[in-house]
Amino acid sequence: MNIAIASDHTGIDQKAAIVDHLQEQGYSVVDLGPVADDRVDYPDFAEMVARSVASGQADAGILICGTGIGMAITANKIAGIRAANATAVAFAALAREHNDANVITVSARFVDTETNIQIVDAFLTTPFAAGRHTQRVEKIMRFDDAIR
Repeated sequence: MNIAIASDHTGIDQKAAIVDHLQEQGYSVVDLGPVADDRVDYPDFAEMVARSVASGQADAGILICGTGIGMAITANKIAGIRAANATAVAFAALAREHNDANVITVSARFVDTETNIQIVDAFLTTPFAAGRHTQRVEKIMRFDDAIR
C-alpha cells in the first residue's frame, strides 16, 4: 500500500515517528513535507496529499497539524477525497468502516504520538464495511459533481 503523508510545523515530529512506524510495518510511504519545523501553511500540504490520493498515486493519505481540523477541511475540498479527523482510535476505524475514508487527519497538539500511531493503524487496517454504507458514500461523492 502506498501512503502519502504530510504535516505542518506543529506535526513534524509526530510525522517522523509515524513514517518510521509505517515503514517498519512494510508500507511504502511518500513524505510530502515539510522537512523542517519552520512555520508553514497547512493547506499547501493538505492539498498535496489529497491530490496524491485523488489521482491514485497514493492509496491513502495521512495529515498532521495542530488539531487535524484544518487539514481535513482542506483535503475535503479536493474531489474524490473523504478525509476524517480522528482523535480516537474508534473514530478512525469508523471513518473507514462506515465512510470509506481515504485520508485521516490527526492532532499533534492534543493527541500524543503513540495514540496517533494507533489511530493511523486503525485507519489503515479497517476495511470498508460496504453494504448499507455503500449507498451513503455514493451519495456523498455525488456532491463532488454538484459543486465543481
